[in-house]
Amino acid sequence: MTGKGEGLRRRMEPWLRRLFHFYWRFARGMTLGVRAVVLDGENRIFLVLHSYVSGWHLPGGGVEVGESLTEALKRELMEEGRIELAAPPALHGVFFNSHVSRRDHVVVYVVRSYRQDRLPGPNREIAACGFFAPDALPEGTTKGTRLRIAEVLEGKPTIATWR
Repeated sequence: MTGKGEGLRRRMEPWLRRLFHFYWRFARGMTLGVRAVVLDGENRIFLVLHSYVSGWHLPGGGVEVGESLTEALKRELMEEGRIELAAPPALHGVFFNSHVSRRDHVVVYVVRSYRQDRLPGPNREIAACGFFAPDALPEGTTKGTRLRIAEVLEGKPTIATWR
């Protein structure tokens, strides 16, 4: 396309992009979450027990509209563990989370450099939290959480699904 057609296409691109994204939101909508394998100096893993869902989980949650993955991770780590990133996290993988929905994906990071002034006390969202040795995970640690920990610490093959 050259000349007039090219100029029209360039002017229309922002509108067409918005139109297609609006359509894709309903036709191919996807939800996205972030979680972190937070490791202390002894390779203990930080886990949370939510008040609204059973089992021990890696800290994390949903990515809000207009929020980057890193921003969501920072927010969730602070909310759930009073954990502040001291260096960029390492991307571990992206996992299809079909047991939540056919549209859900979770991005997992590994966090080794952080600051935590103290463990948070229980609140409306987090019933309990703490660092656990890989061979002493609390009863009820979810299968997806155990898989991610094994991938990170034991070098097990990464699988595409959450569990």
